[in-house]
Amino acid sequence: MTNILILGANGSIARAAIDLFLKETDALLTLYLRNPSKLQNFSSDRVRIIKGDVLDSEKLKEAMSGQDVVYANLAGSLEQMARNIVDAMNIIGVKRLIWISSMGIYDEVPGQRYHTMLDPYRNSAEIIEASDLNYTILRPGWFTNKDEIDYEITQKGEPFKGHDISRKSLAHLIVKLAVTDGLEVRHSIGVSNPNI
Repeated sequence: MTNILILGANGSIARAAIDLFLKETDALLTLYLRNPSKLQNFSSDRVRIIKGDVLDSEKLKEAMSGQDVVYANLAGSLEQMARNIVDAMNIIGVKRLIWISSMGIYDEVPGQRYHTMLDPYRNSAEIIEASDLNYTILRPGWFTNKDEIDYEITQKGEPFKGHDISRKSLAHLIVKLAVTDGLEVRHSIGVSNPNI
């Protein structure tokens, strides 16, 4: 049984991933977020909820204890959050990190140029890539609510293909990465719908 810590558990992608984890795996989930009252009630005994902020290093380390995988779905002070997560994982001894970033951080989207609003995403990805963690950085396209699982992966250095991606598709990939040993480890991957 895999123990998974979900940071930013009220995000739209995180909520879709939680549903899939509960339906398709036997994983034990620890949901970490600033405002637990925003989460739906889970009747599952496989879900534990912790009120906390990723910028609170001590609380973060407590939440990481006993975890196998950390999945971070965050917004805000991304660079400091990335530093705190990497430091806490190193101290606690958790190696597997799944980090949600953004398409475009490497100028990989044809016809588009890197924009400064992506600086926090790019800089936080650099912090993670410089670590010795078994990370996977996901660089998705814009999110849709389509009820489909259809996506294509591109590696860092390859042109980004497609564009939009359904939340359900991204959640499917996150679950797969979390429960499959060695899948896309130390890779930064673009994720998009090949048909858009």
